[in-house]
Amino acid sequence: MSSSCKGLLAAMRDCLMRSDCVVKDGHKPSECLRNHTHELPEECQSLRRATFECKRGMVSRGSRPIQPVPHVHPDRHEE
Repeated sequence: MSSSCKGLLAAMRDCLMRSDCVVKDGHKPSECLRNHTHELPEECQSLRRATFECKRGMVSRGSRPIQPVPHVHPDRHEE
């Protein structure tokens, strides 16, 4: 994972560890993310979305093939 997403991931992990879902209810952080998202504080939900967007952005940038742009001479037109 890129270092740009690591900070978000760490912040989300810390937020989850402080949440009632983990502290009071005794759920694992992964279980809170999967099954109790609606119960998480807004801060954790925002960090979850930001982490998802960061990871998705890393995949999107890397998965797009770079294709050469065809060069058209200004005096000639393709037919």
